[in-house]
Amino acid sequence: MIEALLGLDIGTTSTKAVLFDLDGKELARAASAPYTNHTPRPGWVEQDPEEIWGAVLTVLQEALVSAGTGVHVHGLCMAAQSGSLQPADKQGAPVYSLITWMDGRTEALVHRWRAEGVQEWVKPQSGWTLYPGLCLPTIAWIREQDPDLFAKAQHYFSVNDFIAFRLTGQRVTNPSNAGGMQLVDVHTASWGEALCNLAGIKQSQLSYLNPSGAVIGPVKPEICRAVGLSEDAMLINGGHDQGCTALGMGIINPGMLLLACGTAWVFTGVVLSPDRARIPDTLDINFHVLPDRWTISQSLGGLGVSLEWWLKQAWEGERSVRYRALDMEMASAEPNDRLYFVPLTGGHDDPSTSRAGGFLGLQLSHNRAAMARAIMESAGYELAWALEAVVDAGMPVDSLSMVGGAASSPYWPGILTNITGVPIEKPVFEIWPALGAAVLAGSGLGLYPDIEHALTLFRKETEKVNPERALLSFYAGASAGYREACLRARGQSEGT
Repeated sequence: MIEALLGLDIGTTSTKAVLFDLDGKELARAASAPYTNHTPRPGWVEQDPEEIWGAVLTVLQEALVSAGTGVHVHGLCMAAQSGSLQPADKQGAPVYSLITWMDGRTEALVHRWRAEGVQEWVKPQSGWTLYPGLCLPTIAWIREQDPDLFAKAQHYFSVNDFIAFRLTGQRVTNPSNAGGMQLVDVHTASWGEALCNLAGIKQSQLSYLNPSGAVIGPVKPEICRAVGLSEDAMLINGGHDQGCTALGMGIINPGMLLLACGTAWVFTGVVLSPDRARIPDTLDINFHVLPDRWTISQSLGGLGVSLEWWLKQAWEGERSVRYRALDMEMASAEPNDRLYFVPLTGGHDDPSTSRAGGFLGLQLSHNRAAMARAIMESAGYELAWALEAVVDAGMPVDSLSMVGGAASSPYWPGILTNITGVPIEKPVFEIWPALGAAVLAGSGLGLYPDIEHALTLFRKETEKVNPERALLSFYAGASAGYREACLRARGQSEGT
């Protein structure tokens, strides 16, 4: 009999499951098809909660079938996206679609709140900047704009506690996923009364808060039978997908940063206190999945989507064919001198907006590979610009662990390390949220003496990319030129 743990990664686009033995060896994995995004009105982005629930059941069953017989799963744990809202009735049944964190229906409300000074007290209490997609403004919008739905909605889930409820019947969430709802006091790890009042709800309409790693309870027998789980499988309280990724990669102390590079880019670090006075205003604060630790993070906007856009404009063929062609041509693309790309979807100082951008300093001698490199370099400049506030606040930045599509590029990690001067760690493993969740499951069940021992067993190989002295000097000057070009371009657009 093989003793095992199962980690779930319930993301924004799909769900994945990874089965590990107690020594951290992967036994099996499964992934769902991408969810369908529904846009009933421009700017709205919704998903079907039953589709997500179906994806969870599918990947559980597929992973267990793939592992074969003779596997005893002690427990499972979820790493889940945060910020999305599931309105439900008293019995916990959905009364509306899942309103995702990508939804923009609250943009006018958020702008109004900012003008009224609401953010001045919301951010210190919740740790989060007011964003249109988070649950706090979404609930307030429902109260103002859809009173019928507001009357029906007696309970509000995030994705994490909605799935936990389906698996166990318990309405339990964790501080990091709840923190992403912008309804938790970041200092007390409890639902904030003033935040709930702003949304227009009672604290009793939210799930019970328990620490990450706490045992929620046994998975329902009928679900165990349906997917092939062991009868005594327990659900362990998980965490925000970024927090579980950080845990799985061993990012548990100050100075270690996670750089997630998907469509949008976000960097996440660790602090030992949520004291806002010590943390730059540009950063959001949330709970780590470990006790007595918090995460600091900042979105850099849609840096990944800019390269995808250029790839579609300049190369033909399937996506994989385009990327292979890009990689071949990039081999002869030198670091750009005075060719810059201003991101099309905001940047480190305005990540939640779409604004005009494009190439600056373009000459007839530049080819499509040079322009692709300029897009990659712009991501490095934006990252360095954002990290400057962190360093100025006296917070260490010793290393960056890079995950996501950009990490697999043969060029992008080197560009980032040469612009920022920070060593880049490129892990070999891919599904880090599920790995971190599995570590939480084993620790929560007492199968390991401590979290550090568990992390040692689950450790995966990494490749290190260090800065080159000559390019550090070159990019120091180019970075200053990029900032000047961005500010000049923005000033021109503001003056028209």
